Amino acid sequence: MSNFPWLTITILLPISAGLVIPLFPTKGNNFVRWYTLGICLLEFLLITYVFCYQFKFSNQFIQLKEDYNWIKFFDFHWRLGIDGLSIGLVLLTGFITTLATLAAWPVTKNPRLFYFLMLAMYSGQVGLFASQDILLFFFMWELELIPVYLLLCIWGGKRRLYAATKFILYTAGGSIFILMGASTTGFYGSNQLTLDLQSLSSKSYPIELEIILYLGFFIAYAVKLPIFPSHTWLPDTHGEAHYSTCMLLAGILLKMGGYGIIRINMELLPHAHSIFAPWIVIIGAIQIVYAALTSFSQRNLKRRIAYSSISHMGFVLIGIGSMTDLGLNGAILQMISHGLIGAALFFLAGISYDRTRTLFLEQMGGTAIYMPKIFTMFSSFSMASLALPGTSGFVAESLIFLGIVISHKYSLSFKILITIIEAIGIILTPIYLLSMLRQMFYGYKFSKFFIFSNMDAGPREIFILICLIFPIIGIGIYPNSVLSSWNSKVNFVLSKFIS
Repeated sequence: MSNFPWLTITILLPISAGLVIPLFPTKGNNFVRWYTLGICLLEFLLITYVFCYQFKFSNQFIQLKEDYNWIKFFDFHWRLGIDGLSIGLVLLTGFITTLATLAAWPVTKNPRLFYFLMLAMYSGQVGLFASQDILLFFFMWELELIPVYLLLCIWGGKRRLYAATKFILYTAGGSIFILMGASTTGFYGSNQLTLDLQSLSSKSYPIELEIILYLGFFIAYAVKLPIFPSHTWLPDTHGEAHYSTCMLLAGILLKMGGYGIIRINMELLPHAHSIFAPWIVIIGAIQIVYAALTSFSQRNLKRRIAYSSISHMGFVLIGIGSMTDLGLNGAILQMISHGLIGAALFFLAGISYDRTRTLFLEQMGGTAIYMPKIFTMFSSFSMASLALPGTSGFVAESLIFLGIVISHKYSLSFKILITIIEAIGIILTPIYLLSMLRQMFYGYKFSKFFIFSNMDAGPREIFILICLIFPIIGIGIYPNSVLSSWNSKVNFVLSKFIS
């Protein structure tokens, strides 16, 4: 069965199933919902099967390779393969998309298009993490933008067009750099085009060209991850999007940036990475504190959670810049952990908005009496977000801390400075999260809005939240369960810097 095209099936299944949706009757929403949920579940089970039975953890090379010549004219291949770095993110994609489809149950406006876009996004995300061809990587990166743009435009809030336009300008502007970098690396040093990531990683470039390429790729990922100062599209997009779209954005889209930095900047351009690593660490440290302070000043619930996402992504940058196995393991774990926690927090913000019809914190207050289950869950996930010991955030952040401390690359004074800034960020995180909980759930203010009696979370919502809390606590208690899957890959990536 080793030659069976597992990855092609996983990528093409959602979008081809989505193409059937227009044939469904326009009347009943229920059929489309169950159909989409079934496809998402089937896809997730397929990914899990491949993960359990076809994938070998000890192998640091690309597995399940597939290579079909797609466009002969310029040697464009449909080249797929996964390794330890991408398998965790592919699983996260399957998990979050399935839950986001379930979260989108109340959507009644044009549901057929909505669910088709969800499935198209699914394909693009799995395709991005599985592509082993730099042009295919770019293709999947772009494929992702259109569904998000439409989901924002049609199902967003009041300022949805502004947010959608800002999103498309930032991300499409950034991805031009990927195309330029891809064509430069492909043509450099040979007459024919090589786009295969494996053969590109063995090329060596003059250091000036490598620095320019590195900066180009970095700008594209800086917009996606988002890295301060190219982060301003994120709070707008999150503030306007429907909460199921927010789950996909926070859970998967932001991780594409971090994945790109490790997969392309670190693997293909190691010399430039060792030059830029201290700067990445500095940007990451500034971002943690800046976004935490900005989050504290936000009055809108969703924008506050969006800035906390930006703050948590700063840890990923520090882990990537530390150039140690602990730091890089922590960075990948932080991406997965934040994917789960961020999706849960946005879902909670969305269902709270459905109940209270407001997102402004000063208009809430005292809602814990009316919705005790939502209150309990919101508190639990906020604790996970501020890295309480026993949750996955704690493991990831402590690994990143240790990674920067044991790094041989930096001087002692630099390490002390970064550690102090990180510690300030870790102190600021509880401040804005706990003040958010206080403004929402405690006090007496809020009684005028409650028209209906069954305010609390229903079984569907509780189910989604329980599905999200299990992996968070599971990784927190036994982190080795996931760290072992990419540990050999991390050592392989870092071996390029030792030589």
